[in-house]
Amino acid sequence: MALNWVMLNANRAPVPLPNEMNITTVEGVEVVVIIPDAPPAGSSSSGGSGGIKKLKGFGKTFLTDQRFIFTSPDSTSATFESLSAPLHAILSTRFEQPTFGANYLSFEVKPSPEGGLTEGTKVEVRFKDRAMFEFVSLLEKARERSIYMKRLPEEDDENLPSYSTPAESSSVSMVGGIPVENPPGYD
Repeated sequence: MALNWVMLNANRAPVPLPNEMNITTVEGVEVVVIIPDAPPAGSSSSGGSGGIKKLKGFGKTFLTDQRFIFTSPDSTSATFESLSAPLHAILSTRFEQPTFGANYLSFEVKPSPEGGLTEGTKVEVRFKDRAMFEFVSLLEKARERSIYMKRLPEEDDENLPSYSTPAESSSVSMVGGIPVENPPGYD
């Protein structure tokens, strides 16, 4: 099963979008996706009262300038094959440091239509052999830039001056090259 699906090549690496650049790749990653109000099993409806669905996968993450991507190397062992989250669809992030257990990154994702996720979906990312600080920093910077770039065209359209048809030109009579109706103080 793919969530907010991503196209993969023969090496199970994501096929890049137009003008997409890879920032970092991390292997040995555990991703847990918590989907609230998931549709009941065997149902194709988008809503439902199936309760909370918790999916777990182990594989590789790719952080690009447009998306957070997770892929599992073996589609038979994971409960889901891949996850793709556009950076502007990551609503909030938290770096969790539990008293007992490993640090992890938690974020909420705005679902894409027909992506298999619902409102309130949370993703937890844990690294097995690597510290998370650098990755969290890169994700936050890429996410901020993505949101900024997405808002930029909207702001440009809002700040354009409004154009209107010019008013009818007034007829000013000229005497000797000087307008007859001079402003006050110019006589």
